[in-house]
Amino acid sequence: MQRVTVIDYGIGNLLSVARAFEHCGASVLLTDDVRKIADADYLVLPGVGAFADGMLGLTERRLVEPIKKFAAKGRPFLGICLGMQMMLDESEEFGANAGLGLISGKVVAIPRVGNDGTPHKIPHIGWNNICLPESVSWKGTILGNILPESSFYFVHSFSAVPTHHDQRLADCYYNGQLIAAAIRKGNVYGCQFHPEKSGRDGLNILKCFLEIA
Repeated sequence: MQRVTVIDYGIGNLLSVARAFEHCGASVLLTDDVRKIADADYLVLPGVGAFADGMLGLTERRLVEPIKKFAAKGRPFLGICLGMQMMLDESEEFGANAGLGLISGKVVAIPRVGNDGTPHKIPHIGWNNICLPESVSWKGTILGNILPESSFYFVHSFSAVPTHHDQRLADCYYNGQLIAAAIRKGNVYGCQFHPEKSGRDGLNILKCFLEIA
């Protein structure tokens, strides 16, 4: 049985992630213990809310460096929603805030109008289809069992923009605006959508994550 460690840093949405992994057959530990995080087999950083609050929660618990060291060793790591955004270098949400720097890039506000100038609701909330970026393959990744144009559940006002195109694993469009739906660097993954709230396809992503060697 795979052991999944979910980082508890004082922010919501932990239990639904834990239950989803348990449904996939894993044992789950919710913890903010530095040693247990360092010894994790599979490490997951969920999150909802503001970027600065999330980073403050990690900093206060002295978890920033252990997370960086875990990811640097190429071990399986998954950031979900805010957890994915915090994987990047910085965010412009409520001023400039430094992130974990696991993947080079910046988090920016989703434009309030589409490409044609028509306004849309912020946050981007609800089901949306993901697509395959040019020159990217999902084979052997957490999206290996997912078909392009499959639908997943999103809730966010800011969007991650990786520096390197080949680290965009999946995209989606919101009123014509391109949004990074998933990112990847080796065994370090991020999903802007919530796989734990995205039905069978979402569970398939978690199962594929658990198959990473």
